[in-house]
Amino acid sequence: MFDEKDMILEAKHVTRRFPAAGNRTLLACNDVNLKMYKGKTLGLVGESGCGKSTFMRFLVALDKPSEGEIFYRGKDITKLKGEELRQNRQNIQMVFQDPSGSFNPKMKIRDIICEPLLNFNKIKPSEKDATARKFLKMVDLPEDFSDRYPHNMSGGQRQRVAIARAIALEPEIIVMDEATSALDVSVQKTIIELIVNLQKEKNISIGFICHDLGLIQSFAHQIAVMYLGNIVEVMPGDQIEKYAKHPYTKALLGAIFDLNMDFSKKIESIESEAPSPLDVPPGCPFQDRCDHCSDRCRKEHPKLVDLEEGHQVACHMFA
Repeated sequence: MFDEKDMILEAKHVTRRFPAAGNRTLLACNDVNLKMYKGKTLGLVGESGCGKSTFMRFLVALDKPSEGEIFYRGKDITKLKGEELRQNRQNIQMVFQDPSGSFNPKMKIRDIICEPLLNFNKIKPSEKDATARKFLKMVDLPEDFSDRYPHNMSGGQRQRVAIARAIALEPEIIVMDEATSALDVSVQKTIIELIVNLQKEKNISIGFICHDLGLIQSFAHQIAVMYLGNIVEVMPGDQIEKYAKHPYTKALLGAIFDLNMDFSKKIESIESEAPSPLDVPPGCPFQDRCDHCSDRCRKEHPKLVDLEEGHQVACHMFA
């Protein structure tokens, strides 16, 4: 489905363990293997606490995996330190769920947008105003917003500023952590349209963290489904209902309105709760919530297997 020569980032056997009380260990990411391609969007989907944000934080060096490697342009970015790490931050930027938390409330919008450019000596202080206005226009905001403070703007407007700041350094990859979940549905739509247009214009790769399969299907080229730190399915972004095989992916689909707007479809939910990440059972992590669970599922951890090009699933029913 994707040309391997266009691959710009590859995570290999990435695992993250956190120490917990009682001499226990929380396994946030378990042997994660994912690829990102030039100009494409990878959607990482799953319930809250499944480890998707933990994984994406590795890409922007906000955390490091306990094991594994993440190669960007052939170089393991988990091993970077000092100035080499700082310089690499230009290549991979992040947009957070709540932009206000990543803004200095005492800084004007022009300063927020231009701060990374000044840090890397991309512009002179005298060029701040013109540069900020250029990027504001790029994200469909009035140029005079450069004189405003973050608290003088709506949530959707602040998210556009966060996107403007992220693209200012011309990165190859942008990570978006639930970047639309706090916004109204109508505002979500305009932000997604903005992201898609900027991606086409600048050929940016996007890693988009989301819990809404319906939303992510509308623009992701590839979708990875995560459950309790494990990637359980990787599939093409379009026609999810056609590709979805894993019981968890199907359960997520059953919990939302029909993607084809068939309102006769009954909305279903997974009745039981996910186990604590501190107490994941041996074998398949989804076993206690799966109608197809067998003895093998309780003993043997399923591995991702190829069903067809671009489609992998970790389930013993397909092994």
